[in-house]
Amino acid sequence: MVVKLQRPILVGGLGLSFSLWMLQSWHDSIVQVSEFGLFSALAVGGGLWLFRQNRPKGSLEQLDGIVLDRKTVESAIAQAETIINQLAQEAENHPALGTLREQVAQLLLELDREELKLAVTGGKSVGKTTLIQVLKQDIQQKVSFQETPPLFSEAGEKSDAAVLAEVQKSDFVLFLTNGDLTDSEFQTLQQLKAVNQQVMLVFNKQDQYVSDERASILLSLTQRIQGNVVATAASPIPTKVRKHEVDGSVQEWMEQLAPDIQQLTQQLSKVLAQQSAKLVWVSTMRKAKLLKAEAKNWLNKTRCDRATPIIEQYQWIAAAAAFANPVPALDILATAAINGQMVMDLGNIYQQKFSLEQAQTVAGTMGSLMLKLGLVELSTKAVSTVLKSNAVTFVAGGAVQGVSAAYLTRVAGLSLVEYFQQQEIAVDSGNSLNLDKLRQTLQNVFQKNQQMAFLQGFVKQSVKRLLPEAQPVEVVA
Repeated sequence: MVVKLQRPILVGGLGLSFSLWMLQSWHDSIVQVSEFGLFSALAVGGGLWLFRQNRPKGSLEQLDGIVLDRKTVESAIAQAETIINQLAQEAENHPALGTLREQVAQLLLELDREELKLAVTGGKSVGKTTLIQVLKQDIQQKVSFQETPPLFSEAGEKSDAAVLAEVQKSDFVLFLTNGDLTDSEFQTLQQLKAVNQQVMLVFNKQDQYVSDERASILLSLTQRIQGNVVATAASPIPTKVRKHEVDGSVQEWMEQLAPDIQQLTQQLSKVLAQQSAKLVWVSTMRKAKLLKAEAKNWLNKTRCDRATPIIEQYQWIAAAAAFANPVPALDILATAAINGQMVMDLGNIYQQKFSLEQAQTVAGTMGSLMLKLGLVELSTKAVSTVLKSNAVTFVAGGAVQGVSAAYLTRVAGLSLVEYFQQQEIAVDSGNSLNLDKLRQTLQNVFQKNQQMAFLQGFVKQSVKRLLPEAQPVEVVA
């Protein structure tokens, strides 16, 4: 009678427990006990079987779970094209337009691509070149192989970031390792997973380990990445062959074994055959997002170039107003630093349409945030510290208030620019504010502009405008 196992957790758990007990009990004599190899292999194999029964699905199943179709990819390409068209409207002769439009056309052609792009990557001396040579003979699908420069190599031609950028252009990745994962390898796999890159981990050169070690490493790899792992030996170590002749003589020679990649070719062929269209969609989607980000960066830079003079204009208006009518430090922001008209002007550049009333509300909101964050008081103290070294300048009217007003107006303007840049690019995209994001942006911009070298230069520039006849400002380090 065939007994059907109903409790895989119990069976696998007993196998793992027995393995650990055996390892502890026989550690000192493991080499001498030949029978241990069998028991250990069974125990580790039981644990591996258990893990495979309960672990999350591998690469093929994960790909099936991606909600993606051709229309979704076409929509992503259209979004990138919308931003490119917006860039063309705002900077008709921008030098990047030609390249960006070529990339859009290429992405549309990519959707019908039949040949899959497979990248083979990993550290130095993991067997990338040899594996590609063997796979080319066994894989029947239309595949182009790309071997990347070695990762984690200080003397490499390309940085790891550059290599990974190239890897992300492929449809599928074989990531090779010669043993258990290092921290660098694990982090790299996580990075690829984060961008939805389809990866199969290949434990190559498994023939260099004894059977117990192979099973242990394979189990560790499967547990760590919770994905698809295969073991191979693309170029097995030659084995010694001894032949006894009838005359009593003995002949010996080294014989090269055939590559052991059957498991890899079976799984890879299955993925490529069943998922080719979806693999192309996923990689094209990734490229569309990168193109959208590139176009958005160009558009933001163009807009920033237009926004900078506006911020400078209003910072000097605020400085003059506060200098002519000195007010207490906490009132600087309310009276001079934040101007509703500046909010409107910057909003127009970033397609964030505000009425004057709405702009004044935004200005008031930012002023309230800056007060609550203590930015007004901190900036006033910082400006005072820089000015104290020059008595004439320091006591002249509202020098501190004027410089502080200019500084806070600049911080407010740069914060709005950075906040707008983080939003999705769209025409008339609305004017509602995310206060949490705005608060964080204010803090970040303020910290960037709190560096002493910047403050010293800004104070000098401000004093020249407010007190053109004053003695040169000597700043304290």
